[in-house]
Amino acid sequence: MEHNNDQLKYPETEVTLDSEVVEEPFVHNDGSAASIAGKEWKTFEVKKRKSKFQMGHGGKALIALGPTLVFLVLFTFYPIVNTFLISFIENFRWVKHSGSFAISNYFNGIAEIKNWETSTPPDAMVWSFKNFKTVFGDPDFGNAIINTLIITVISVPLSIFISLLLAVFLNSIKFMRGFYQTIFFLPYVTNTIAIGMVFSIMFKGYTVTSEGIYQSQGLINKFLGWFGVRPQNWVTLTAPRFNSGVAIIVYNIWNSIAFKVLVFMSGLQSIDKQYYDAARIDGSNRLTIFRRITLPLLSPQVLYIMITSTIGSFKMYTSVISLFSNSEANNGAGSFGGPVHKEWLTIVGYIYINRARTETLAVASAGAVVLLGIILVITAVQMQVSKKRVHY
Repeated sequence: MEHNNDQLKYPETEVTLDSEVVEEPFVHNDGSAASIAGKEWKTFEVKKRKSKFQMGHGGKALIALGPTLVFLVLFTFYPIVNTFLISFIENFRWVKHSGSFAISNYFNGIAEIKNWETSTPPDAMVWSFKNFKTVFGDPDFGNAIINTLIITVISVPLSIFISLLLAVFLNSIKFMRGFYQTIFFLPYVTNTIAIGMVFSIMFKGYTVTSEGIYQSQGLINKFLGWFGVRPQNWVTLTAPRFNSGVAIIVYNIWNSIAFKVLVFMSGLQSIDKQYYDAARIDGSNRLTIFRRITLPLLSPQVLYIMITSTIGSFKMYTSVISLFSNSEANNGAGSFGGPVHKEWLTIVGYIYINRARTETLAVASAGAVVLLGIILVITAVQMQVSKKRVHY
């Protein structure tokens, strides 16, 4: 008879080769009597000590999410609330030892006024909607909204369409698929400013010789010259608004394709192949398969890309100033093209220009709150429209 070592405890025993002698019996720990070789064995029951402290699901969740919540509070929730408060202070000014907290700045300002010993104490902070009136009444902000909308409306649909075609093409090939995916993903991990500087060189203008001959300097102008097109100014101070807009949109599309292709590739690989097999048996061509099968089943990814791309376009800033980088721009936020460096000013660019000046810091905060409101409204509309068009 075999005994389980986990259920039996062996006291001191004496075993010989000629005969098996057991001075102490085996002890079984389940509390039942055991009889082996005609002998009855002594048994006893072992009780396990239970811990008094038991952590609930809430405590485990808090330990798991605690570090993330700390970072969210410090770098997401606090800046939003702080910016919201500053935007309503009409005569916002920094008070010593207040840090970057709007509330502590306000109360320290009150204490400073009370402790003032001269006859001209500083003005008390006034809460009002003046900063929002300044934002909506500023022509630069209106121009920034128009520019941002133009870039978003053109670049977002084009980038989604091109990315979807590239993803379908990459998914259909087998040879060196990983290599091509890596090539298309490289722009996503490359610094935006560096890419913008490269594009500014590619879109460089031209020079005119003493004989009146146009000499192309940028790669784009040389490419157009092969088709007999005269060189153009794209990102110079004298460049037409249309040319500058083309350069911005081309750069924005190329820079945003990498992430979109990756998302669409993951969605394509999750589609069951039996749908395509059934469509081919029915005689459907590739265009019909794409419209009736691929596109509907990729609708969740399309919605996600559309929302994130729209938000990214409304936050566009570094791509524009990297294209129009110019040493003559001294507005504290870089150049946005044109003679006055505001030809293609974006909403975020407007915020940074006012953020660079202490006296207009509250105006910049109001502009940031307005931008947040615009993004929330557009996202809500997209989510509402997608309810009937997205198939999960």
